[in-house]
Amino acid sequence: MRMAAKPAWATRTSVDPESACPIGPVVDIVFSRWTTPILWSLNEHGRQRFVELERRISTITPKVLTQRLRQLERDGLVVRTYHPEVPPRVEYEISELGRSLAPLFAHLAEWAAVNLEQVERARHDYDAQPGR
Repeated sequence: MRMAAKPAWATRTSVDPESACPIGPVVDIVFSRWTTPILWSLNEHGRQRFVELERRISTITPKVLTQRLRQLERDGLVVRTYHPEVPPRVEYEISELGRSLAPLFAHLAEWAAVNLEQVERARHDYDAQPGR
């Protein structure tokens, strides 16, 4: 008796996680804890100084805001402009690359408006189960 060949999806192989989920690196860049509120604020309110961002995202510490802005600048999602004045002025704005994420954020906001209530119900039902 001859066995049928396994379908390609059923063959177990060692796969690099980034190959298994090609959006993984994007999720790491765009959806880290503070990146989304920073990009959202810059997209919604335009060019801002550090202190303006800090006020709008009131729960972020100055140290973390500095780190995230540097990373976003390095990733090409934010543009930093230094003005050699007295006192010096630095402004941040979303880059064209960062702005290209706007449809993704809009789609996620739409998904949230439609589905978050269902997620909350599922959480409530799960937590209400005995032994949880």
